[in-house]
Amino acid sequence: MVSTRLAIYTHPACSGHDPGTGHPESAARLRAVLQALYDPRLATLQRIEAPRATREQLERVHDSAYVERIVASAPAEGQARLDPDTVMSPGSLEAALRAAGAVCAATDAVLANETKRAFCAVRPPGHHATRDQAMGFCLFNNVAIAAAHALAVHDVRRIAIVDFDVHHGNGTQDIFQHDTRMMYASSHQMPLYPGTGAADEHGDGNIVNAPLASGAGSIEFRAAWEKRLLPEIDLFRPQLLLISAGFDAHARDPLAELQLVADDYTWITQRLCELADRHADGRIVSTLEGGYDVVALRECTAAHVVTLAAGA
Repeated sequence: MVSTRLAIYTHPACSGHDPGTGHPESAARLRAVLQALYDPRLATLQRIEAPRATREQLERVHDSAYVERIVASAPAEGQARLDPDTVMSPGSLEAALRAAGAVCAATDAVLANETKRAFCAVRPPGHHATRDQAMGFCLFNNVAIAAAHALAVHDVRRIAIVDFDVHHGNGTQDIFQHDTRMMYASSHQMPLYPGTGAADEHGDGNIVNAPLASGAGSIEFRAAWEKRLLPEIDLFRPQLLLISAGFDAHARDPLAELQLVADDYTWITQRLCELADRHADGRIVSTLEGGYDVVALRECTAAHVVTLAAGA
């Protein structure tokens, strides 16, 4: 019997990742998300401290040498720059381990029927991290680690990762494009960083991308999901739905040019809940990716999580 309808996973260490003054992926983002979760409609939800991801969990999707490199790159003081955008501080390794661990623990809880749905309020984000490269603010690919964990230790054979971050999740696509137990479905602005995600990128038939032009808004976003992405996920019939929940397609976001509003996140979350109810006994794990305007991030997180809870 399900003991709770939606659980929140987070950890104080996720605020200790500090890419530096002026960096868009700041701890203020997580503060905004946690403020959103104080919504009275969410007051009764279970809140769980995230564990660290294990080495075994990380190495299901990342090369062992890469994991070693990230661990070795963690500075005792100051900062270590891994690429022009991706920086580690003394608190970054612990934050990244807790972020990946949160999504694995949430997946365990959902698949053990301890909760119907879960939201992971964590940082750094993950969907740009490939098997062997940190990039786009991401160290470990949190959602991919959780998906591989679910396949390895639970009785699931089909998992869909859906990604509505404004940036294409190149790392997630790269990791799973030849694993047909997985489906990756993404809407994103194109052209935009990281330059991947064209409509003709199909992997082994398990990748579905719906790129959106700069300036696209609610009509184009909803049409992409209604006409292209949701029907393909329906056909796949996932037994678990994982969401890379980026909120940087909002019109206020400084890093992109899509024009979504908070109600668009209510809409897409409702549709994903309906899909999960049809195929996955309602099971959804969502984890924070992007979103760099704190006002928009707070509003969109509330819209998303309240809708997850209402549909559970």
